[in-house]
Amino acid sequence: MKPLMLVLDDWEGKIAESSAWNKISESVHIKYITKPLEEMSEEELKDVIFLMAIRERTPLTAKNFDLLPNLKLVLQTGGHAYHIDQEAASERGIKIALGRRAKAPILSVPELTVAIMLSLVHLIPQAQVEMKSGGWPKLLGRTLSNRRLGILGLGRHGSKVAEIAKSAFQMDVVSWERPTNSPSTNQNFPRLPLEELLKTSDIISVHLRLSPESTGLLSAETFQLFKEGSILINTSRGAILDETALVHCLQNGPIAAAGLDVFEKEPLDKNSPLRRLDNVLLTPHIGWTVEEVFEEFAQIAATQVAQYLDGNLPSSELISS
Repeated sequence: MKPLMLVLDDWEGKIAESSAWNKISESVHIKYITKPLEEMSEEELKDVIFLMAIRERTPLTAKNFDLLPNLKLVLQTGGHAYHIDQEAASERGIKIALGRRAKAPILSVPELTVAIMLSLVHLIPQAQVEMKSGGWPKLLGRTLSNRRLGILGLGRHGSKVAEIAKSAFQMDVVSWERPTNSPSTNQNFPRLPLEELLKTSDIISVHLRLSPESTGLLSAETFQLFKEGSILINTSRGAILDETALVHCLQNGPIAAAGLDVFEKEPLDKNSPLRRLDNVLLTPHIGWTVEEVFEEFAQIAATQVAQYLDGNLPSSELISS
């Protein structure tokens, strides 16, 4: 009998459409599941050897692993596994392979960030609402040119945003990194202390990795350092900022507008005050949900399964053994 592989939470069906599975279709039986593991029967789960998780959509706990007595390998799309109980996996001898080789998100996240930036300064969301309701709004936007963009985290995504902002819009780009970060190889943008960056930037874009040090970095206290009328954009991780404090600053200053693709808890609560603010542009964590990313996830996962079956899955791609 072929080893059984479950692909979870492929809501858009793009993983299932990939031709990547052709390389393992003769060796592995693949099922695509959109319901929670808890709703599946013991019979359905007992033979699962491989499990493909779609980033944060698929939290995996010790209880989940207990439902999968023969699970050997989790194929975790993306370069992190914050939402997987790695200790529980290790205790059960379950390996976790990351999709670190994915390149498409390096382009898709900066593209979304710049789109949000342009939408906010040109008041596109407000214009859309008024135009759809039959109006002809009298709006006065701003340009990006010659304004200061402060990048928090000059890594793969932050560097791309910085390069686009400088080359396409002639923005004055400055950056800040956490002291524990290894120095960036990108030396094209001045490094400033956090306080100076917050006080002098017209737009602040967050591109930090989530860590104990970055969690809650943007708080009620740090928000008060922001320049009056500034814009905040977060396409990184929701927990880096305090949403309650942000709401207060959006209502009372100094922050004029915000664009958020990520949230402390996802999906965002239906009653979140962020949903009711006119000066907030919200998107449902779509920085990585593009066709090219899903195709790349499928290609990497299929390759990792083939390597595992051949006994040569690189240890560099594993976070748990």
